[in-house]
Parts: sequence; C-alpha cells; structure tokens
Amino acid sequence: MLSFLTLLALHSLPHILAYPQRPHRPPAGGVSSGAIGPSSSLVIANKVISPDGFNRSAVLAGASASSLSFPGPVVRGYKGDHFAMNVIDQLTDTTMLRSTSIHWHGIFQRGSAYADGPVGVTQCPITPGNSFLYDFRVPDQAGTFWYHSHYLSQYCDGLRGAFVGTIATIPTEDCDYDIDDESTILTVGDWYHGPAPSLAAIPEADSTLINGKGRFVGGPAAELAIVNVVRNRRYRFRLVSISCDPNFVFSIDGHVMIIIEVDGINVQPLTVDSIQIFAGQRYSFVLNANRPVDNYWIRANPNVGKSGFAGGINSAILRYQGAPTAEPTTSRSPFDNPMIETRLSPLTNHAAPGTARVGAADVNINLDVNFLPSGIFTVNNATFTPPNVPVLLQLISGARTAQDLLPSGSVYTLPRNKVIELSIPGGSAGTPHPIHLHGHAFSVVRSAGSTTYNYNNPVKRDVVNIGDAGDNVTIRFTTDNAGPWILHCHIDWHMVLGLSVVFAEDVPAVASQDPPPAWDQLCPKFDRFPAENPP
Repeated sequence: MLSFLTLLALHSLPHILAYPQRPHRPPAGGVSSGAIGPSSSLVIANKVISPDGFNRSAVLAGASASSLSFPGPVVRGYKGDHFAMNVIDQLTDTTMLRSTSIHWHGIFQRGSAYADGPVGVTQCPITPGNSFLYDFRVPDQAGTFWYHSHYLSQYCDGLRGAFVGTIATIPTEDCDYDIDDESTILTVGDWYHGPAPSLAAIPEADSTLINGKGRFVGGPAAELAIVNVVRNRRYRFRLVSISCDPNFVFSIDGHVMIIIEVDGINVQPLTVDSIQIFAGQRYSFVLNANRPVDNYWIRANPNVGKSGFAGGINSAILRYQGAPTAEPTTSRSPFDNPMIETRLSPLTNHAAPGTARVGAADVNINLDVNFLPSGIFTVNNATFTPPNVPVLLQLISGARTAQDLLPSGSVYTLPRNKVIELSIPGGSAGTPHPIHLHGHAFSVVRSAGSTTYNYNNPVKRDVVNIGDAGDNVTIRFTTDNAGPWILHCHIDWHMVLGLSVVFAEDVPAVASQDPPPAWDQLCPKFDRFPAENPP
C-alpha cells in the first residue's frame, strides 16, 4: 500500500489562484431567489424532512444551514463562467455518512480534475467541520447538468440538485420556447425511508419524488409538485434524473415533448410522447401548452419498486393558469411515439471520432461486467474499491502505469489525443445499467436494443443504458482532457459494490497538475476521522 505521507511530501509545489470573476447575471426569464452560483457557499447538513409524508433525517444542501432543501438549490451559471463553490460540511447525524464530496455531473473539469469529486479517484472526503472550495471553469459547455455527493451511497440520503449552464445572450428569434427558468426544472428520483448505510445492499425505493415531492403506497395524500403553465406559451423543461436506482418512463398526459438537448448537448428536435430516463441522464424538451385549461398528470413510472399511479404515486401535476385547484382526472393514452435513443442525433459535430468501422479506434477496450455470488460486481474480473490514496494523488506523486496504480486491475492508462472505443455487453445482474463517464461526453455508436453501428451522426451524451443480454453498447471519445476519469454504473448501489473503472488519461499531463493547498489537506484530515476511516 502506498504511504499517504510519502506521496504528500512529493506534492508541495506553490499554488496561486488568481482567476478573474464575472458577476452572476440572472437568466432572461428570471430565476427564483433560491438559485446560487457561480460563486457561492454550499452548506451540507442534516435536517428532518417528509417529502412523501414520512419523516426522516436526510443529508441536504443549501446556501446556508437555514435554507437546506431537497433537491438542493439550483446552481446556475453561464458558458465561460468561473465557478467557485465552497462546500461546507456541517453533518452531525451518525446514522449516515458525515464526510462528503460533490461531483458536478456533466462538467468536463478541463484543467481542474481535482474538482471532479469522486472519492478515491480525485479527492479524499471533506470531513465534518471543514470545507473545500471547488474552483473550476466551464469554458465551452451550456446545458442541463446536476450535482450530487460522490462518496459511497450518500446522495441516496438526499444530497442532489440541478446545475444549469446557459448562453449569456440568446437572440429571441432563435428561441423555440418562451420560458426557461427555475420553474421549468423537473427533477425525478427515488426516495428511501431509512438511512442508506443501514439499508440492504440493493434496496427498493419507498417512493418517487418529482421536484422533491411524492407519495408512497399506504401513506398519506402528501402534497404533490405542481408545475404551472399559461396556455399557448412554450416552455423549455429541463428533466433531470437524480435517481439512485430506478429508470423512469416520463410522460405528461395529453401533451407531446420536443427533445432539444441530451446530457448537456443540443440535438436535432425530436417529438416524442414518453421518455425513458436513466439515473444521471438529462433531457431538455419543449412543451407547447396548447391544450384546454385544466390539470394534467405528470407521470414517472419506475422500472423497479412501486409502479403505477394509484393514489397519486409516481406523479406530479401540470396546472394551466385558470384551472381549478384540484387533482387531475386525465388518463394516459397508450404510447405510440416513445423516445428511442437511435433516433437522437446531435445538432452540430455529427460524426463520431475516428475511422467509421467497428474496432478501428486507436484503443479498443471491451468491458465485461459480472456479478459474483459474494455480492460484488467485477469489470474485467476486477472490483473497484476506492483506494486510500486517490488516483490523482498517485499520478501526481509518480505512478505512471496501470500496474503501479491502485486499485489493482481497475485503472487503465490512455494515451493523449487518441480515439477510444469501449464496448460494454449488457445482461449482467441488475440490468439495465446506466454507465456514466466523467470528464467527457461520448458518441453512442451502438445503442441498447440495436445491432446497428452508427458512426455518422450518433447521439453524444455522458450516461448510457447498456441494455440487456445480447446488447453490446459501444461508445467513442477522444482523449483530449487529462485526468483520472471514473466510468461507473449510476445505480449508486452498484457503484458501491464495485461496478467502476478509472481511465488515467494523458498521464504525463496529469502528473504536472497542481491542485490547491486545501486539496492537499483533505486526505490528512480524513485520516484523522476514525468514524469513517478506522485505523
């Protein structure tokens, strides 16, 4: 085992953080006072909440300890902004994890891998009573993202929220919608009545929450989320799956949805009547509120757990201005135009990188996922267990080859500026697995449910469903972003059980990175926190 103190001694270069900052500007449509960013504090603390009518203590985020919420406050910024998010750990509840970290899901972190968030890969956890400044730029991204804890299964206890990046000026004539603000963010996720550390290895959710509200089977008629619209206005809804496990079939009675963005990347408009959304995925869609004034059910039916809509479970309400304050009586028509991934294509930069032939990338890797009787996952016969010394620190401190890096068998080194093709057969236990790659978006050249390889105009995204037995989902990306980037199942319970690998991309460039002094102190402080790091 590598000695942390030895590695820390090697990492002692001076640090200067001198980034000019731009003031935050509200979006044209206006935002609620709850939005924060790009320079803000994010307090992580415990609070008892009852989003579905059942009281439990949770791990929540807020701009202050008095404004904790589920989901956490929306983080907003603009393409080109410099983000400085000071995460302050005030966790005290010993039934849950008290250290923490934050991953800014979908943000590439070019030149700032240390701010990516996954424990054991780019940092040690932030311990209670301490803080860490996530300091990063977003030079070339605008779209729908989110943030969540990346420390074991902590985000299942509540630490999750939306992150929206927009373009500073959008000419009115170029807009396909009238409204894009806080009111058009839709989060959908699972909720558990017990603290994550005490649940079964792969537990069943108790309820589905839409915008932080829902009901559970046998529970009270708790308040549901209400999404207000005005007739004949067009809305850009940003649908974010903050799920720990289930995927959901999302629909709105009586309405179609025009998808215009997938995982932060604009796509050719595609009209659908339902969207199957997997953990970690995001879709922007335009909804034309052109139906009769009324209340309409918003539905998110999970693939596991309590399905259906009896008593208002798995539901929220779309309410037209002028409609009565009442629950909808609408029904769901059979889907005849569901979203199919192979019908999605990017608005620009259409082709996948490299030669348009299977296996013709510079580096081709097959990732074989299995579940062992012992209750752990393997990828190519290795189980990922977060190392005591984060992979980034190992690289900065001199480790250069996969054989040198921990955890053994789970780290792959990738050369700079090469095309990588990953094939990931489906069908292992817990299928379907939503696989997320940090540091990149990738071209999905073969999707689940398809045997066709599309190198001409495949959808680009950062979370992909790898499907069932017989599927062989295949993705491509270019190694143009130095860092140790984890690829993992976004069913959080599966990630905890080892369904991850790390790609150490452009190792010489990573070795020259110089994180700030506060990053150096995360591991020593965690080493002195025996509650979660026993000697």
